[in-house]
Amino acid sequence: MSWKFAVSTLGMPGTPVREAARVAREHGCHGVELRVHPDEEVRLGMTPREVGDTRRLIEGEGLEVACLAGYVEVCAPGPDGPPIAELRSLVELAGLIGAPAVRVFPGGESGADGPARERIGAVLPDLEQRGVTLLVETHDSHPTGGLARRLVEPFGAPEAVAVLWDALHPWRTGEPPAETRELLGDYLGYFQLKDARRADSWTPVPPGEGDVPLAECGRLLQSWAGWISLEWERAWYPAIDPVPVPLRAAADWFERWRRAG
Repeated sequence: MSWKFAVSTLGMPGTPVREAARVAREHGCHGVELRVHPDEEVRLGMTPREVGDTRRLIEGEGLEVACLAGYVEVCAPGPDGPPIAELRSLVELAGLIGAPAVRVFPGGESGADGPARERIGAVLPDLEQRGVTLLVETHDSHPTGGLARRLVEPFGAPEAVAVLWDALHPWRTGEPPAETRELLGDYLGYFQLKDARRADSWTPVPPGEGDVPLAECGRLLQSWAGWISLEWERAWYPAIDPVPVPLRAAADWFERWRRAG
């Protein structure tokens, strides 16, 4: 088993990359998952110098970029031009900043694949040229492993188009972790560690304090190799703990299950 541990900067909204990388390193991370957003230092439209400086900052802390977390919705109704252009910009940024993958959302009507195949297919040459994987998250209209796999399987290239398994959403919508893992198979490209409590309307809590069966996820991932990243949604829940609190718990989970392999 070969796992790498990362933390998403979603848990540190507005924090400079230099500080986010320091926090990641101090908690034993191997990398950072960079949220790509207009409110953040990492955003589309960065100058080459800004991209280079960011890459050097992260590498200077002995870290890698695990993934770029983008917000393109590949299934959303509407013209194809804007999402395809945004996808291309994300893939280009990933290549320049040294990220092996970009995260996108389904974002369509419930269970409807819409124009996803055409949009992803349009950037397949870009992905292959830059050696970047497009990761469709188990989220919103396609929250389960079965639904998310349906979006990526037609390309038959898990190294280029795969699924990001968010630990919460498949289970919350009735798909047990064992089923998610089996359904994703070779199309599992990334795992986001997340916990929440049903009784609190799924407000995030540190790993191990909520209802998500994370121990089962750890067992199921034993034969898999890839990035495991803590997604702490403080950008959306500003009242929850600062990221060091859940990151300590995530690091403990990571080490426990890494050793178990």
